[in-house]
Amino acid sequence: MSKGKYYITTAIAYTSGKPHIGNSYEIVLADSIARFKRKDGYDVFFQTGTDEHGQKIELKAEEAGITPKEFVDRVQGTIKNLWDLMDTSYDNFVRTTDKPHERQVQKIFKRLYEQGDIYKGAYEGMYCTPCESFWTESQLVDGKCPDCGREVKPAKEEAYFFKMSKYADRLIEHINTHPEFIQPVSRKNEMMNNFLLPGLQDLCVSRTSFKWGVPVDFDDKHVVYVWLDALTNYITGIGYDCGGDSSEQYKKLWPADLHLIGKDIIRFHTIYWPIFLMALGELLPKQIFGHPWLLQGDGKMSKSKGNVLYADDLVDFFGVDAVRYFVLHEMPFENDGVITWELMVERLNSDLANTLGNLVNRTISMSNKYFGGIVSDKGVAGEADEDLKAVVTGTYDKVCAKMADLRVADAMTEIFALFKRCNKYIDETEPWVLAKDEAKKDRLATVLYHLAESIMVGASLLEPYMPATAKKIAEQLNAPLRGFDTLREFGKYPDGNKVTEKPEILFARLDIKEVLEKAEALFAAKAEGQKAENEKEEGDGVKEDVIDIEAKPEITYEDFSKMQFRVGEIIACEEVPKSKKLLCSKVRVGSEVKQIVSGIKQHYSAEEMVGKKVMVLVNLKPAKLAGVLSEGMLLCAEDAEGNLALVVPEKTMPAGAEIC
Repeated sequence: MSKGKYYITTAIAYTSGKPHIGNSYEIVLADSIARFKRKDGYDVFFQTGTDEHGQKIELKAEEAGITPKEFVDRVQGTIKNLWDLMDTSYDNFVRTTDKPHERQVQKIFKRLYEQGDIYKGAYEGMYCTPCESFWTESQLVDGKCPDCGREVKPAKEEAYFFKMSKYADRLIEHINTHPEFIQPVSRKNEMMNNFLLPGLQDLCVSRTSFKWGVPVDFDDKHVVYVWLDALTNYITGIGYDCGGDSSEQYKKLWPADLHLIGKDIIRFHTIYWPIFLMALGELLPKQIFGHPWLLQGDGKMSKSKGNVLYADDLVDFFGVDAVRYFVLHEMPFENDGVITWELMVERLNSDLANTLGNLVNRTISMSNKYFGGIVSDKGVAGEADEDLKAVVTGTYDKVCAKMADLRVADAMTEIFALFKRCNKYIDETEPWVLAKDEAKKDRLATVLYHLAESIMVGASLLEPYMPATAKKIAEQLNAPLRGFDTLREFGKYPDGNKVTEKPEILFARLDIKEVLEKAEALFAAKAEGQKAENEKEEGDGVKEDVIDIEAKPEITYEDFSKMQFRVGEIIACEEVPKSKKLLCSKVRVGSEVKQIVSGIKQHYSAEEMVGKKVMVLVNLKPAKLAGVLSEGMLLCAEDAEGNLALVVPEKTMPAGAEIC
């Protein structure tokens, strides 16, 4: 009997390029939740897809010399292939270039305009192309986009706006009365304190400076703002109709039970999306979970360095289920996780090859050696058996409790605690010693039966997270994976069953040196390929390592002379509390010490900043960043990948020297 419907979505992947392993983490996380819910008796519908409009895509297509549609078709295929490679069980893959979706976006925009929620005006502010977001000067962090830390550019154009403040109080009330709506709680606090409570500004919902988007059908100079377009996939993908003729599927599935998204787009999903739904008269999703990021432990992923980690590369090294295990098990509930080659090899060798793989292999091998593969329960138990049974039959409820809070890593830890208890049981019972005494043959048989039963329970629980591995274990034990409703009972493994004669090694141990050598060769090849791509030029040849950026308006010498640049020496530096981007430096400039806050934490540690000679804009009007006073600006250079480098004097210069 079904426990009811469960509609889960991921954020749709932006088709500007191939997703790295941090992006792939989200689809695997969602898949594990969807598989768990299905196995737990829910009627699950799992939707994912691709976000295919926007200025960034238009520019990339132009650079590639193809149409935007050709560009997104290529990237969409790459993304879908990655999701399939990772063995994800989505029920629907939406594309925002699908005609039914585009028609509904146009109908939604027109309806919101006609009911007075959208009005026509003009926008002047700072625009971040990668995020497709407008910002006011006061919202910038160190002059950069507060979401991604990249450069923003002045933009002015005619636009349509959505009256966000009209629904703000209603949304605040909903959040306060539905504590489960935004998770984790830290994300909710961030949205309330930083955006809702200070007051919402009206949101720009159209653009005229590019064409690759859904046209506003009653004003074709405009295309619909990419976030209004993208967010509506959650309802258009299941049959929503703005005219009131929604499908039976929509009526069954909406509201969504879970929107699973990255923490970087939490604002769009917890503020803009609920308000759009309120304006349409639709119910709000039950829960929005902003998961943390998976970061590379040995430096920022960079295409130019060739060290970007992709799921397919990792699968070549470790296999699909090992990669699934790693990204799920190593990601904390609320804080960012770290991925390194060393840690992946360690986890594969210790958890997968030893704790799990060796357990299965030993159990099957002993069953074959001592009983010709026949597993029988002779009912001869000892003290260790009762504790084993308690652990095994209690694991399902522990896993359910963790999954109810979306603590997937903790749920997997509980399952591996079961496997560890099985290994301890082998040490306690010493089957090889029992085998030497004919009088203890029934006890030996019982021990091996209890191991087979325990492993089957563990494998059945493991299936949502590592489906191929669970299936292999079941095949080797020659019994079907079990439903969750049987896992509180001990003794369901078929008495007298025969296991496979030759157990397959589930996970082979790896040598870290060999893995690192192969990884280094892989990255070197990728870096060389990227270098060749950068140097390729139409005509003949060699392209200098340069970056073109949009020129700012000309200034006079009088304008320039108002700015004072000097050499500064950093004498102290510390991280700004509760900020992931900001460092606060004490900079000696002549006899004066200035406090300067900079968004460079992802590129420099506080420790390595101390002692550096830097170039400083010293007469910038003081401003507070994240509540900390900043009295100037450190000069940095930024490449196309967003990597920053402090601008430093070529030769040794005293602190305070004027830059002219």
